[in-house]
Amino acid sequence: MEKKGKIVTVVGTNASGKSDLAVYLAKKYNGEIISADSRQIYRGYDLGTGKLSKAEMQGVVHHMIDILDSNELFSVADFQARAYACIDDILRRGKLPIIAGGTGLYVRSVVKGYTFVKMEPDLELREELEKKTTEELYAQLAEIDEQAAKRNTKENRRRIIRALEKYHVLGKAALQDHYEPRYEALQLGVTWPNAILHERIDVRMKKRFDEGMIEEVKGLMEQGATGAFMEALGLEYRHIYYYLSGRYQSKEELYTELSRAIKRFAKQQKTWFRKDHDIIWLDMEQDYKAQAEAQIEAFLHDSDK
Repeated sequence: MEKKGKIVTVVGTNASGKSDLAVYLAKKYNGEIISADSRQIYRGYDLGTGKLSKAEMQGVVHHMIDILDSNELFSVADFQARAYACIDDILRRGKLPIIAGGTGLYVRSVVKGYTFVKMEPDLELREELEKKTTEELYAQLAEIDEQAAKRNTKENRRRIIRALEKYHVLGKAALQDHYEPRYEALQLGVTWPNAILHERIDVRMKKRFDEGMIEEVKGLMEQGATGAFMEALGLEYRHIYYYLSGRYQSKEELYTELSRAIKRFAKQQKTWFRKDHDIIWLDMEQDYKAQAEAQIEAFLHDSDK
């Protein structure tokens, strides 16, 4: 039997240091990075998504960043197909593919090898669904299939709508997961105790505001990004849109609400990733880079793998 190619993933919560660790590992193990971030795929969405600068990338090739424009839709199946192509190309060139990001469903689609049912969008149905609030849509999905609802976070409106479309067009069976793994994966997890993580979130958020995050969102909307698109992106883009549209009355209210939202999301991420018992969590308060290296050395040089 032909051996599967090996890949490494670096996953975890917001503000945990995933990107920096991935760059360090890529430099050490001749790797290239595939971003698994559902917002970094969009051009111009830089500060709000925490894209690394060219200097921060340190010469490491990054894939799946800046590939779409505002308002363009992109599904998990789209990500998987493009990630497969990147991984296969990286492996052919004798390098190590490293998937890094916090969009858990993107990572899992590749690691587990989800098989997707092809379906053309039902535009009339989508129009009806769009009239409902995200909370109403999530409740509707949860009533249909509780497990399917749990796989889609309560804030991810686009995924919830897509799941409801599948149900109405193809039936409940289309909501179930089917797997055909293509690669052997080592999954590394990074996060921090809540007190430290919350401080890191607030420090990073202030830095991004100081660097012009509000101006970034304002410029993107002036260039044609819709309010609905900003809402769908969530977190920084949703809340800054609320501020710019007058829903928040002050920057202080924006800061407070956004900080709360990011911390809630980090908690959701941690809960979601913890359910995958194949993820090896690094102790970030110790020498986590050495821990990661030890795991990768064993993974790459295990003759039985």
